[in-house]
Amino acid sequence: MADRFETAYLEGSPPWDIGRAQPELASLVEASRISGRVIDLGCGSGENAISFAMAGLEVVGVDGSPAAIRQARDKAGKRGVSIRFDVADVLDLGEHRKSFDTATDSGVFHVFDDEDRPRYEHSVRGVLRPGGHLFLLCFSERQPGDCGPRRVTQRELRETFTDGWHVDRIDAAHLATQIEGAQQVEAWLAAMTRL
Repeated sequence: MADRFETAYLEGSPPWDIGRAQPELASLVEASRISGRVIDLGCGSGENAISFAMAGLEVVGVDGSPAAIRQARDKAGKRGVSIRFDVADVLDLGEHRKSFDTATDSGVFHVFDDEDRPRYEHSVRGVLRPGGHLFLLCFSERQPGDCGPRRVTQRELRETFTDGWHVDRIDAAHLATQIEGAQQVEAWLAAMTRL
């Protein structure tokens, strides 16, 4: 799977890279819901992470694609933003144990199959301090058709984040894309607290 994403960044601008922060996450920053030390999971070319840092937050962006991380570092440098970007597997973030207050996921969870979802949950729980928050934005089953990533139901989110979590809310939302004819797709924005 990592090779597929690396290729997407090497070949140009992937459809999920919209050249700015995801509006749903930008709204959370404006409402001060994203706070403390933040890890942006699957940060891609860094737009969300950079916007968090520009809002005064301490941020680490992680992605499995070295090309995406190079692009993110380049963008941050050009914008004069001090931020750390690491090549890392979001399914195994052991080196970052319990060091973040907030984790954000914009379009990562929905790429994992049933076998990898528990690994993702365990990895994310491991990087958040008790009382830390996860904000997860993913494709929802309300998006028609089958083009793009797997659709996720509220039930699947709740079943994945059971032990060690409180699901605070799951709201209907939108994910901005560069997909022709679908610049906005149906999504869930889930807010969860690590117990």
